[in-house]
Amino acid sequence: MGVEAFRYDGKRVLVVGGASGMGAATARTAADLGAEVIVMDVADVTYPVAQSVKVDLRDRASVDAAADAVSGPVHAAFLCAGVADGTPGIMLINFIAQRHLFERLVGSGTMGPGAAAAMISSVAGLGWMSALPVVTDFLDQDGWDAAAAWVAAHDGTDNYAFSKQAINAYVAREALPLLQQGIRINAILPGPTDTPLARANADLWLTFAAEYRAAAGVETLLPEQMANVLAFLCSDAASGISGVTLLVDQGHVNASLTGAWEADAPILKMLMGTG
Repeated sequence: MGVEAFRYDGKRVLVVGGASGMGAATARTAADLGAEVIVMDVADVTYPVAQSVKVDLRDRASVDAAADAVSGPVHAAFLCAGVADGTPGIMLINFIAQRHLFERLVGSGTMGPGAAAAMISSVAGLGWMSALPVVTDFLDQDGWDAAAAWVAAHDGTDNYAFSKQAINAYVAREALPLLQQGIRINAILPGPTDTPLARANADLWLTFAAEYRAAAGVETLLPEQMANVLAFLCSDAASGISGVTLLVDQGHVNASLTGAWEADAPILKMLMGTG
């Protein structure tokens, strides 16, 4: 297996949330690697793609219509849509709708053996293992309506952190049943990345780990760096990787947890539920 394992020649990929940020960077990277690219987003797609599909991830009918608009095989699904706290329907957008869409593609055979999916989580979801009983109870709610009803009935779950915990746990527990169908699933946990969403929440998102970056002599991560990792995870070059939530944070989390960098250890231990 040579360099061609990293490429997407002859493959069709779907990028959900591909109009901007990490999603747009992923779509462009996949296209550069030879893929035919389909982008779904509520916003206009302003760069060339094979197909652009409008979708409102808060509306099940819109998501189902978007799924119906995808014909033929999908070899890789990049589930990149995400919004910040304060956005109505955050759990629908960040997790429920994207799970629904992905499972529809798998159930219909549009994604079959050899396909792969990658999601965008966050370091904000690091505490998923300590919250596993609650997260598992949520994931046990089969389908859109049951999941939405569960969130409505459980205070403190309709937020950014819980949506990312759900992604991490979903990737971990679905890896085996999907692999039995020949499909892989992974996710990345980005550190602070210079995207339009991050800039809109710059006081919180882009100041996080700023002292670490200064000490390490590195710049804020770029969407293209996330796109490169996502593209790798869904490529044949990563055929042995599934069920992984991969930190892409310039070493910040692990340096903090091991004492190599002490300034942010308390907040990270709090996020993980160990502090």
